[in-house]
Amino acid sequence: MEFGIQFFPAVGPDQKPADQYWREALELTQLAERLGFTNVRTVEHYFLSYGGYSPDPLIFLSAAAAVTRSMRLITGAVLPVFNNPLKLAGQIGMVDAISGGRLEVGFARAFLPHEFARFGISMDESRARFDEGLEQVRRLLEDDKVTARGRFHSFENATSLPRPTQKPRPPFWIAALSTRESFENAGTLGHYLMGIPLAGAHMASLLQTYRDAWTAAGHGGRGKVMLAFHMYCADTSAKAAAVAREPLNQYLKSIVDAASGWMSGVSSRDYPNYQKMIESLARETFESQVEKSLAWIGTPEEIRSAIESYHRGVGGFECASLQVNFGMIGRAEAEASMLLFACEVMPHFA
Repeated sequence: MEFGIQFFPAVGPDQKPADQYWREALELTQLAERLGFTNVRTVEHYFLSYGGYSPDPLIFLSAAAAVTRSMRLITGAVLPVFNNPLKLAGQIGMVDAISGGRLEVGFARAFLPHEFARFGISMDESRARFDEGLEQVRRLLEDDKVTARGRFHSFENATSLPRPTQKPRPPFWIAALSTRESFENAGTLGHYLMGIPLAGAHMASLLQTYRDAWTAAGHGGRGKVMLAFHMYCADTSAKAAAVAREPLNQYLKSIVDAASGWMSGVSSRDYPNYQKMIESLARETFESQVEKSLAWIGTPEEIRSAIESYHRGVGGFECASLQVNFGMIGRAEAEASMLLFACEVMPHFA
């Protein structure tokens, strides 16, 4: 199993200034590479403390490329619904060049009602905009001359520059939360999968849907799955809980607050059962996340057991992407946790 780190800011200016957050993130990224973590990623969100410090993951990954040498740099994920494919393809090519061919691109549909409202885009267009944008970006990266006649974006005889350093293009990932169609689509297209087990979705069944679709489409192997977890490792359970409990509860509250539109009357045919999912997430706590092995928090032995249990329960996955500085966890605390995890957990899964 591979282990990477991810940065999902869930803080605002009153808690931690953006310059401090990203300075610490770059320092933790350098440490992660030295410790053997294989990749780093960050998100695209807007306006609120939940993700709002990261409106463009490619900007952070460009900075991360400058302070690392071998780590893979992954968008986790860009949102085609809020981006012009011509601009997005050019940005991808540029960061792939700056990093010497280390970029991988995760795409997601977006799911927060307040973001769609502020951009003036209907949530009922979400899937259509995602499918069109993903395909247009793929063509722009793979082909020298592209003409597209889309519902949302059209262009004539366009050549995207810079051309990708990786040929034919950087690997693509599809982020999926709980909609079965998203998991199936990722497998059918032959893209890697980013799953988010935070909400307690039936991940084993959803991952099997992805694997089955991958095989049915004739792609070799089983595909590749990355799942996201909060992680804090300490030499005692009590110390780990004392540091991580409030930051994790803060993070859970921030996502529920950001997605509150789902519980106040918003609905969309493109997002079946999202109200129930957010209502379920609102009941989650530090204790329930740890108990379900959705958050890996504790001693090295406890975390090894949690990883083994969850890995077995969902039928296996290839990469864990770890939030190491969630909430108000500081750089020094995150460093100590990462060091212990790298020394006493990662070798067990090498």
